[in-house]
Amino acid sequence: MSISGISPSRCILAAAAVVAAFAVWQAPALSSEEAVRIPPPAQDEKAAAGTEKAVFAGGCFWGVQGVFQHVKGVKDAVSGYAGGAKKDAEYETVGTGATGHAESVEITYDPAEVTYGQLLQVYFSVAHNPTELNFQGPDHGPQYRSTIFAANAEQKAIAESYIAQLGKARLFSGPIVTTIETGKTFYPAEDYHQDFLTRNPTYPYIVYNDLPKIENLKALFPTLYSDKPVLVMADAKG
Repeated sequence: MSISGISPSRCILAAAAVVAAFAVWQAPALSSEEAVRIPPPAQDEKAAAGTEKAVFAGGCFWGVQGVFQHVKGVKDAVSGYAGGAKKDAEYETVGTGATGHAESVEITYDPAEVTYGQLLQVYFSVAHNPTELNFQGPDHGPQYRSTIFAANAEQKAIAESYIAQLGKARLFSGPIVTTIETGKTFYPAEDYHQDFLTRNPTYPYIVYNDLPKIENLKALFPTLYSDKPVLVMADAKG
């Protein structure tokens, strides 16, 4: 199976199993991952002028990117790789699970409109399941790990505080396994991965695993939800 030049691996191979399930699929609410309603972080950044960046990893980047493209205050959300070397930042190589990279999304946002803490709340609640170690739904391997790539000491402190807060609240089905990594460079993924959810809304993997995340974002965070996604590629924007 191949779409837009993507070879049959990882996210694509996982879709093969989903195709069979798609025949009996009834509604987006039947997603393999359910959202969890959680409180906002007790510690957050102060609103500042200009834009900032946040990098999150939480499984296949198609869905994570799709979620944050619908968050108000997000100016850009790019799928890519973080955690490893530049020479290995390539889809097939990352797919071996031996590069140190995780499929990630770099978010450019306006902290006057949406804070880092609010992005974390969406990340933990809607974008992925933080209790799954080195996998996410049908996708397995360290390249699908739950990781926050903190850009600075403030982001690291906010993330550490929030993970501890959520751990004490015991709102998830198991312990949070999300790690925090610092000093890592983000590398954009190939063009054919960008805006994949928006460009392929009927693809079974997207229908089953990712479109429900958009609906959950809308339901749980109505004031943050934007119906029109912020897209990367010019052809998708047109």
